[in-house]
Amino acid sequence: MIRLLRGADRVAVPWKNGGGVTREVAIWPPSAGVDDFDWRVSIAEVRNAGPFSQFVGIDRTLAILQGRLVLTFADHAVELTESGTPFVFPGDVPCSGAPVEGPVIDLNVMVRRGRGGAHVDRVTHTTALAAVKAMLIVASASTDIRLGTQDLTLQRFDAVLIEGPHDDPLSLSGAAFVIQIA
Repeated sequence: MIRLLRGADRVAVPWKNGGGVTREVAIWPPSAGVDDFDWRVSIAEVRNAGPFSQFVGIDRTLAILQGRLVLTFADHAVELTESGTPFVFPGDVPCSGAPVEGPVIDLNVMVRRGRGGAHVDRVTHTTALAAVKAMLIVASASTDIRLGTQDLTLQRFDAVLIEGPHDDPLSLSGAAFVIQIA
């Protein structure tokens, strides 16, 4: 099954810690909330420096869609950029984020430990993709997707969720994040 998830349809919701807003792209199971999901993908706006919400038992992957962000932990800091590799860290470890030279838009992938895992890749060219149990593609720019004979065009921040096994060839051309959920 394939579901198109338009960015324009998302509703801004305050962060768990109240320090910003997030827009949920997809969650599993569909009836879950922020306290009982198996996995959740969202796009957040970071306008000011401050602590990140902690999520006990959650592994997070953070990728930057726009801007630069310094993520600071007790013993180190990392700078995340639009062209950088998605960054994986435990959601229950205290950290804070500080935008560099303006607001940041990030892609946040969260998976509950013991219930699965996620792998996040930045794709900026034409590529064929292998079928997995669940895959979410989030466009960072206009992106064309072909699944079998079905063609879709995603605008910036649109997404497509592909669930269940399929044998159809899958390819994309453009700039997107491919999230494989096991």
